[in-house]
Amino acid sequence: MTRITFIGAGSIGFTRTLVRDILTFDRLKNAELVLMDIDQERLEFAEKSVRRIIELGKYPATVRSTRNRAEALQGADVVMVTILAGGVQVWRHDIEIPKKYGIDINVGDTRGPSGIFRALRTIPEMLAIVKDMEKYCPSAMMLNYTNPMAMLCRAMQHESKIAITGLCHSVQGTSEMLAKWIGAPYEEIEYVCAGINHMAWYVKYNWNGNDAIPLIRKAISERPEIYNEEIVRNEMFLNLDYYVTESSGHNSEYNAWFRKRPDLIEKYCTHGTGWNPGVYAYILDEYLRREHEWRDDARSWFDGSANLKLDRGHEYAAYIVNALAGGEPFRFNGNVRNTNLITNLPQDACVEVPVFVDKDGLHPVHVGALPPQVAMLTNLSAQIEEMAVDGALTGDPRKVYHAILNDPLTAAVLAPTEIKAMVNEMFAQNKAYLPQFKHTVVS
Repeated sequence: MTRITFIGAGSIGFTRTLVRDILTFDRLKNAELVLMDIDQERLEFAEKSVRRIIELGKYPATVRSTRNRAEALQGADVVMVTILAGGVQVWRHDIEIPKKYGIDINVGDTRGPSGIFRALRTIPEMLAIVKDMEKYCPSAMMLNYTNPMAMLCRAMQHESKIAITGLCHSVQGTSEMLAKWIGAPYEEIEYVCAGINHMAWYVKYNWNGNDAIPLIRKAISERPEIYNEEIVRNEMFLNLDYYVTESSGHNSEYNAWFRKRPDLIEKYCTHGTGWNPGVYAYILDEYLRREHEWRDDARSWFDGSANLKLDRGHEYAAYIVNALAGGEPFRFNGNVRNTNLITNLPQDACVEVPVFVDKDGLHPVHVGALPPQVAMLTNLSAQIEEMAVDGALTGDPRKVYHAILNDPLTAAVLAPTEIKAMVNEMFAQNKAYLPQFKHTVVS
């Protein structure tokens, strides 16, 4: 029997999807599922949802819930993490304060000033989880879904010997999108993708053994509907020659090209980003709506109006757990420590590379060097993340300032003194959530 613990089980969409997929495997259908969250109402609904899945599938699995993390981790084989450190009313300031200084951020959960302050709040929580894992389930593996992925995984991989990998949908989702664009059956596609989370690159993308990158260029160049679907990423591809993972909305924040002037935002980011480009529309309308509407979703699960399907989806985590339990080995793209896997990115940084998993654990693949034109952009982001994590671990606000000082979009918009003022304001707003910083003013 495999014991799987969910930390942040109140992240209901993730919990339901993961449980649905996990229980479809013969080796896992009798799993012991342990749900933990600090929000009692969400935790109760998560448990009821999982019981409904077990009931509908007639699985011999069991489920229990607790608000005690130590109890939840006791004896776990695998630990899934989907937490949010502070609600919308806390992290909205990560976007609103930079906006006041002229930095128009689109999503703000991964890198840049917004992602870095999200990391500063979340790293202590993640470190507390892995330290508890060292006590209560030292042989377990953590599968992390929480953003900012690279900085969180880097901090944990630096501070703990627990086996950890971070999982993101962007690699598989983009590979499927590109196959659709060129009319290729997905099962005939083979690729190698490597870099850092949200900035990994398809260094090889083949269809039936033949290089399909020219076909991607042709589709983007000749079909306006495809170009307009992902304008920022398509422009990056046309100019850098390799396709990047994660949406245009995210990637518009990660470089200096598309969001530094209102006219550029209108030209490249208003359409085809996957997100509404307005900060207030995104944060307040979308996330606050989700905060209020999850209860309606809950009711639909139990009044019979929801169309509940138990077919297996494509979540990496379920296939990984099955492989760890002795099932079929599985290949995925995971976030792991750079042990010379990508030779022109910082050693020990968190990189996203192909990984094989079996009953003996994780086996990352050596990729070599990224193409130089994409390595430059990726290296800058990786080094910024290294500096930000170092600042978080040492409680040094000046390292955080230096990381944000070098952020491409921030540097394209603001002078150093303006960046310093913005960082100090963000520290002041987050003071209650940053116990690791004894001094939160950058001189």
